[in-house]
Amino acid sequence: MPGRKAQSLAAVRAALGKHADPRKAAVARGYFKTGPGGYGEGDVFLGICAPDMRRLAAAHRDITFSEIRDLLASPVHEERVLALLVLVGKYSRANEREKKRIFDFYLRHRKRVNNWDLVDLSAPHIVGDFLADRDRAVLYDLAGSKNLWDRRIAVLATLNFIRRGDFSTTLEISKVLLSDKKDLIHKAVGWMLREVGKRDMRTEEIFLRAHGRVMPRTMLRYAIERFPEAKRRRYLRGTV
Repeated sequence: MPGRKAQSLAAVRAALGKHADPRKAAVARGYFKTGPGGYGEGDVFLGICAPDMRRLAAAHRDITFSEIRDLLASPVHEERVLALLVLVGKYSRANEREKKRIFDFYLRHRKRVNNWDLVDLSAPHIVGDFLADRDRAVLYDLAGSKNLWDRRIAVLATLNFIRRGDFSTTLEISKVLLSDKKDLIHKAVGWMLREVGKRDMRTEEIFLRAHGRVMPRTMLRYAIERFPEAKRRRYLRGTV
């Protein structure tokens, strides 16, 4: 007879399988660059839409940390998505001691948070929330990592701070990542700068005037996406 853990994981996988869509999976494989040399090389997709993933995560919210770890180890993208959604849910309901446990668990297993959507759905809610009122040195370590996903975790975690009206760490991490070579980091930094600007345009523009001429074009385009057209053109021409 299989043990409780095996039965639980089998139930999760069976539930995911019921929602699999081969056509959506084929689209996802291209969208998430799963081909040779792509950032998602080898990732396996079932083709499950985001609302269904959230419903499935809610239905399996009581899976254990051991089961979450096994799902994170899976080559199947949606199994990792579900694991992280459950982990975020556990974090939101946790007391301070449990939040520390979840934060530490997340950092230990972050090598499996290895696509941009996985980072984006988890880093602000776990890493950002935990560090909001604590020392943030770990973010600078992550920003200096050779691992693409570590660097994206570092900048996406600061979305939590931005939502609290705290922009300093976002701007500091953005400076660290100005010379990054990866497009996914350019997009993430530009996005966070745009989020700063939604709340404090002056702060964003001070940063852009200092660094806009040297930042990667994609980063700049993302950062100024909501600017009036005339101002956006001036920034793109470097005449601001």
